[in-house]
Amino acid sequence: MKEIKKIIVASRNPVKIESVKLGYNKIFTKSNVELQGVAVPSGVSDQPMSNLETMTGAINRANNAQSQFPNADLWVGIEGGIEKIGSDMTAFAWVVIQSKNKIGKSKTGTFFLPPQVAQLINEGKELGEADDIVFEDSNSKQKGGAVGLLTGNVIDRTSLYIEAVVLALIPFKNKNLY
Repeated sequence: MKEIKKIIVASRNPVKIESVKLGYNKIFTKSNVELQGVAVPSGVSDQPMSNLETMTGAINRANNAQSQFPNADLWVGIEGGIEKIGSDMTAFAWVVIQSKNKIGKSKTGTFFLPPQVAQLINEGKELGEADDIVFEDSNSKQKGGAVGLLTGNVIDRTSLYIEAVVLALIPFKNKNLY
């Protein structure tokens, strides 16, 4: 009988929960998982504005999930963020996965945002809200996200996160190396 791993995802966003499930099952094909999404604070801005702030938010989410649900096997924090590079603005996310004695971290691919979206963010809007305005959508961050809107869902938010989840699981797949 397969052991069931209890994974706490530090978000109630269905995109993040599904990404963790699919990414985990890609790297650990013989495992059964029970996932639970929970709302915990990130300890950073609602819209993280740098690589470091975004990674810190993912770490804080994983830590806060572990504090609230200490009997799980893994805790996962995913934090989306943006960073200015010159006059351009990029978007990406950090994934942090931790157990009681190990941590894995990974960053998604990075893409550049259209000037109209960047302008709204500069005015204080979060990326999801800016996307909804520019693309005349609603709640896009719980669907394909900015990357889905910009690629016609060739890459959506779920697929963007899955690869980062797999990469963050490397230390758990290669226990003797980490």
